Amino acid sequence: MKTSLKATGLAFGLALTIASPVLAAEIKLMTGPQGGVWVPLGGQLKDMWEKAVPGLAVQSLPGAGIANVRGVDEGKADVGFGNSISTVDGLNGTAPFPKATTNVCNIATLYPQYYQLVVRADAGIKSVKDLKGKGVTTQQRGNTGELITGQLLKVNGLTYNDVKMSFVSYTDSVTQVQDGHAVAFGLGTTIPSGAVMDLAAARDITILDLSDQLAEMRKLNPGYTLVTIPKGSYPKQDKDVKVIGYATHIVASCKLPADTVYAMTKAMATNVASMAAVNKSMANLTPKDMAEDIGVPFHPGAAKFYQEAGITVKAAN
Repeated sequence: MKTSLKATGLAFGLALTIASPVLAAEIKLMTGPQGGVWVPLGGQLKDMWEKAVPGLAVQSLPGAGIANVRGVDEGKADVGFGNSISTVDGLNGTAPFPKATTNVCNIATLYPQYYQLVVRADAGIKSVKDLKGKGVTTQQRGNTGELITGQLLKVNGLTYNDVKMSFVSYTDSVTQVQDGHAVAFGLGTTIPSGAVMDLAAARDITILDLSDQLAEMRKLNPGYTLVTIPKGSYPKQDKDVKVIGYATHIVASCKLPADTVYAMTKAMATNVASMAAVNKSMANLTPKDMAEDIGVPFHPGAAKFYQEAGITVKAAN
């Protein structure tokens, strides 16, 4: 009888072990600063990834384009939003990265980003050179927008010391321009930007055309492109404006299991509408768009998904 009970208990315990779910794997996702689109978009990714990968738990953390790439490379995060230009800088070990990244793989390109240099319409600012001696605000250090602001000043013979510089959040930047502490706000984000819309609701603004800056900017980073902010994107914007552009994408640790990344990539491709609800520029996103070559090798798991979709990509070794 005792033997029978022991056997029954052992069998029951074994059954419980088999039936119990595997302990949830947790991955850390670095998003962006408050007020930007990466935070709500990160929430959408968290939901779709947790549904697509049984037992997966996604912890969202604040971040920034450059900081996210470094965080993934250093093992402080598993996945993060990145910007093509700064991710390539990381792979090459060029400033602001102290050394080349070795653990950063691409998952998917999502949408174009627009560097917008917004100035008060009454400030008389017609070019970047006109900012000398004026108050300028930009994103916090470690953000791609901050890097571009510094480079834009550089190609015009200026440094941060030549302007009254402030490195703060989107919200604080808007406040500084509204109250006159700054005449210009440089930020890299999607369009229309919520921060720029808030500023336009309080002050008349102008977005500087940067088409004449592209050649010099490309000498600093060949990943820069020229993109257009269509007229009507912001209040009283009566003409198209050409600005510096780059791409937002998702990076991951190359050490993440291929099966997990495959499922995450597939979930994104099949839930485009959810992402477009946060950023409408992704409404027509296709697997081919996601697989765009931006100079960052793909994670083997992502590469598998694209290859199954008939798209040839370069996978990391």
